[in-house]
Amino acid sequence: MKIAILTSGILPVPAVQGGAVENLIDTYLAYNDQYKLHDITVYSVANPKVKGHPALLSDVNHYRYIQTSDVISRIRKRIHKIIKGPEYYHYSIEYYLQQAIKHLENEAYDIIILENRPGYVLQLNDKTSARFVYHLHNDFLNAQTPHAKKIYHEAVTIITVSDYIGKQVGTISSDDEKCVTVHNGIDLNAFSPSTDMVKSRSQMGLAPSDFVLVFSGRLTKEKGIFELIQAMKLLSDHPDIKLLVLGSSFYANDNRDNAFISELKQSAQSLDTRIFFTGFIPYDEMPAYLAMSDVAVIPSLWDDPFPTTVLEAQAMGLPVISTRRGGIPEEVSAENAILLDTDKDFVPQLAKAILQLHDNAEKRQEMAAASLRHAQQFSKESFARHFFQSLDKFMI
Repeated sequence: MKIAILTSGILPVPAVQGGAVENLIDTYLAYNDQYKLHDITVYSVANPKVKGHPALLSDVNHYRYIQTSDVISRIRKRIHKIIKGPEYYHYSIEYYLQQAIKHLENEAYDIIILENRPGYVLQLNDKTSARFVYHLHNDFLNAQTPHAKKIYHEAVTIITVSDYIGKQVGTISSDDEKCVTVHNGIDLNAFSPSTDMVKSRSQMGLAPSDFVLVFSGRLTKEKGIFELIQAMKLLSDHPDIKLLVLGSSFYANDNRDNAFISELKQSAQSLDTRIFFTGFIPYDEMPAYLAMSDVAVIPSLWDDPFPTTVLEAQAMGLPVISTRRGGIPEEVSAENAILLDTDKDFVPQLAKAILQLHDNAEKRQEMAAASLRHAQQFSKESFARHFFQSLDKFMI
């Protein structure tokens, strides 16, 4: 089949600036390049870092770049905003879409995959004869979504990253038969306890005897990092418990401290010898930081659809402490994770769970072994294979 992919219109593909959605696109494109399944064209925002990227050498995957960040494009985006007025998405995303449509109209695609932007279809449905597939990474299509029924109707297939997202789509149509869950996958060779990526604890100011917790992800309120710091304060009698905080407010080396991160660091001042903020960490360096840790804590306060940070942690053989939110329960098992409710007792329960693992080395070892076993079902190959099988199933 001849396939077009429209990205979220923010970060580039290949994922030179990071991004969970963009990394997953890279994953299934690499699979397509290996097995030569389809002719695929990705419409991505431009970025100078993609120049010379090996992915661009593929003979089945093609990349068309849309300039959105240079001076001329910024002026055009402003003009677009004035002329068009309020639109479905942010005017910058809508500008990307309009530029992509100019190319799409002149091509005969069999299907167009809308990556996490189902609302694109409102402008696309009369511009092409292609059929539409939505790949939903977030809760962006449910009964409360503007124009939900029309958007739902236009799709032939809706691939969701978790059953949780599928159930949200199901609120539009009780007899839904369009949704299929394809769980995310990661590189189990890169994320492995035997990783070649090595970083010593001493480089981070950690001692061999320290009990090291690791948080990885964007530093935003919904990720629960503030509550994790509060839990650390409850553990002041255990100075050997340390916390690595991997991430920034956004992606791609954006380590500027916004108001929330400044508040975080101020809150952590009394724990300055026990909490280490690294800022943005390039994706290929993540295994090295996880490898020096004892337990991963992913304290999401929102309905996180299917965070790859959970997959990465368990693939590294780490016990997981997380929450019963969104798709997280679909990622772990009772043997390798402690899941908590995000109620009024969340912070003390979080501290209690940390202390439980701190005090029980045997339980940690059992959970670590269970994490390694459980991680095997979430390989990038399994994800890509099921992704393309889902396309083929609904295209017959």
